[in-house]
Amino acid sequence: MKTTAFTEKHISLGAKMVPFAGYNMPVEYIGINEEHNHVRTKVGVFDVSHMGEIWVKGPNALPFIQYTTSNDASLLTPGKVQYSCFPNGKGGIVDDLLVYCIDSETYLLVVNASNIEKDYAHLVAIAPKFNITPGKELYNASDEICQLAVQGPLALKAMQKICDENVTDMEYYTFKKLTIAGIKDAIFSTTGYTGSGGCEIYVANEDADKLWKAVFEAGEEFGIAPIGLGARDTLRLEMGFCLYGNDIDDTTSPIEAGLGWITKFSEAKGDFIDKDFMLKLKADGLKRKLVGFELLDRGIPRHGYQVCDANGTVIGIVTSGTMGPAVKKAIGMAYVTPDFSKAGSEIFIKVREKLLKAAVVKTPFYK
Repeated sequence: MKTTAFTEKHISLGAKMVPFAGYNMPVEYIGINEEHNHVRTKVGVFDVSHMGEIWVKGPNALPFIQYTTSNDASLLTPGKVQYSCFPNGKGGIVDDLLVYCIDSETYLLVVNASNIEKDYAHLVAIAPKFNITPGKELYNASDEICQLAVQGPLALKAMQKICDENVTDMEYYTFKKLTIAGIKDAIFSTTGYTGSGGCEIYVANEDADKLWKAVFEAGEEFGIAPIGLGARDTLRLEMGFCLYGNDIDDTTSPIEAGLGWITKFSEAKGDFIDKDFMLKLKADGLKRKLVGFELLDRGIPRHGYQVCDANGTVIGIVTSGTMGPAVKKAIGMAYVTPDFSKAGSEIFIKVREKLLKAAVVKTPFYK
């Protein structure tokens, strides 16, 4: 099992460690609910060093990214970040990712830990069409970089203390290369998957100890705390953010998953993988849609539970579900047939052979 540059820190702090995407990762420290609410109200730190980082460089970098991703990367300028996905050529999604524009010929793709090898192989297969050489213009740096996600309403205020540039007024989905805690050329990005604000910081593995120490010292007066992956999952679900492997995968279209907003068909975007398939899907109509729902009867929805109509006829399946620690409601996401996809629609979640009433609602659940 792989470790991150921070693994020994988690163990020394008494974290409950579990295997995740091939890594030994902390799932919780003092309890998921408490950690979740700490991020919603203060500042928490996640080790997300297991995420993948892939560089794409050279004069053909942008055309290559335009073809392999669904969003329009030509809209990016240096210092901007974009959420996107890799269509798989069969109507599904290889992975969802972040695209960082360093300059017009340098991009950083940040991908999910469980998909690093799959994503890189997917890109390597396409690279020759764009005269891009794997290992040169296309480079997998995942094992060289560590990353901390410092999240919560007090995160930027805390991190300002160790940054050599102003970060408190940075816009959402932007980044700077700066010196943080004496570490030069760190990437400081106002991104994250919690919906409570904050940043993600990338440095080389050799600078991990220095970063960890500085982050926690800077955040001490703000009540900073380490947070596990369990709360990361409940936080993203309260925001209605998709999790690869649950809500999206190789069998789901971004259109079905409500990710039409990262699927662009403009002239500037041009051709991309599955463009014709997705245009046809939009024209012909969807057979299923990903929706958010709240459970009205007592119970907790879980991944894989069936969704039914009032007669018990199966109309879909739950992809994610939990008791939201901040919203204090049983919430979830599910694929359902289009006639049950509108907000207010009555649906039923099958839990241990019982049909529990639920209502389709707009996301995010946490506002």
